Amino acid sequence: MNSIKKLTLSAFAAILISGCGGTADILSTPVENIDNTPLKVSDLTKAEKENWGHLDLLKDTIPGMSVDKAYAEIIKNKKGNKVIVAVIDSGIDIDHEDLDDVIWTNKGEIPNNGKDDDKNGYIDDVHGWNFLGDGYNEQLEYVRILASGNTSNPDYAAAKTLYESEYQTWLGRKTQYDQIYQQIKTADDALTKHFGKKDYTKEEVKAIKTENEALAQAQQIANYMFSNGLDSMADAMKEINNGLESINDRLNYNLNKDFKGRKTGDNPDDMSNKFYGNGNVKPVKKSESHGTHVAGIIAAERNNGKGANGVANNVEIMSIRAVPNGDEYDKDVALAIRYAVDNGASIINGSFGKSFSPHSDWVRDAIAYASENDVIFVHAAGNDSKNVDNEPNFPDDNINGQEVSNTYIRVGALAPKYGSSMIAGFSNYGKANVDVFAPGAQVYSTTPENEYDTKGGTSMAAPAVAGVAALIRSYYPKLSAAQVKQIIMDSGLAVKTKVVVGGDTDNIKPFADLVKSSKMVNAYNALIMASKMN
Repeated sequence: MNSIKKLTLSAFAAILISGCGGTADILSTPVENIDNTPLKVSDLTKAEKENWGHLDLLKDTIPGMSVDKAYAEIIKNKKGNKVIVAVIDSGIDIDHEDLDDVIWTNKGEIPNNGKDDDKNGYIDDVHGWNFLGDGYNEQLEYVRILASGNTSNPDYAAAKTLYESEYQTWLGRKTQYDQIYQQIKTADDALTKHFGKKDYTKEEVKAIKTENEALAQAQQIANYMFSNGLDSMADAMKEINNGLESINDRLNYNLNKDFKGRKTGDNPDDMSNKFYGNGNVKPVKKSESHGTHVAGIIAAERNNGKGANGVANNVEIMSIRAVPNGDEYDKDVALAIRYAVDNGASIINGSFGKSFSPHSDWVRDAIAYASENDVIFVHAAGNDSKNVDNEPNFPDDNINGQEVSNTYIRVGALAPKYGSSMIAGFSNYGKANVDVFAPGAQVYSTTPENEYDTKGGTSMAAPAVAGVAALIRSYYPKLSAAQVKQIIMDSGLAVKTKVVVGGDTDNIKPFADLVKSSKMVNAYNALIMASKMN
């Protein structure tokens, strides 16, 4: 899933910048206290920005999951069981300084001997499996449908219409980004000349008094960037460059009908060949960072003095590389889910999704298989600002409204600002088909080569919930996967306030109308409820 966040640049245009319940009583934070929580008016500190998803709503006035409070007051020095969390995603940097001690190792496999020692069908699957082989870039699913030339496909007409619209949109977006980058660079050059240094501050820019038209325009542009959460003009140019990279990938690969990205030698429409790919679960290049970021949200080593803290301790991350730079294949996802279940994962995180799924039955059967084997599947709701009750987002767990799994959790994304703007503008939602909301915008976590970065998407919200599920399964291992799901839904903080939907300030609805549980996930409450249920 390509994590996309929305940023309104009013001085230029509205554009996209790319970066991927029950009835139990609330146990700690009464609803009346939540809805009386004062809105946070000051900017988040650096420490708050890098940890906001772990903070407590009442204490910090930030809609986090009370993770730090849970460790301080509930977990303390308790010893939990190891929990294997499978991350089906892009490659994971298993050598990262903040992940290297939490990576799952298949003890039945002898590394690099070219043999299937544990007889599971996968040779040298020491830390997981790579269903993409040497591939990385891929088409979107509807482009594959269109490129097939099969006009009898029931999705062909819709794919054709969507392609014609999207291709022109992305061409226009590329032109727009090129122009915006140049304007930001010009403003940065003017401010650098004015201050005689590159590292000028927000406060210095705001204090400028000038009648020089060019400098005043530069000040206006910089102030707008700062108001959107960017700390410097260098950060703004980095964001635009990242956006340009995403746009070029979209045009050159994702929307290119002639591009052939699959390198595994199998037929993605034939499930009879299940053993392809290889055991190399690492990214093929540094910019393949999505899986590493997701893994860090779940389980980056806690309190080691480095970068980020994951939600859960006692976790082993099983890396399953199945999500390319483009849309994943249904076959890869179905086999990845089954691999995770068969090799001991008790939680699976799926931070990916798409609107067309020609073999959705394969994936749905795999989700049901996970449920039958007491495994939780946490899935990101998607980043299209749409209601998934009305428009499909795959994979899902239902056929004509009938669920095939009672352990599938679909997660929408929160932003770090309590109140009407707490739903991330990009996040999908749905009263019937989105179970909970969790921190997903502006999330700080691990990226390849011992680095860290902030990314936004429901891709970041899902692993936050997977981390909470891992905490429950670690400290209360007698609870079933279905019970863990119900605890996560029932123990969250119910929010009665009205919120902006899909980033559209003309669309205001009660939070409870957007999500099945009517709640945002809370680790502290979840552990209390788990202890009582246990």
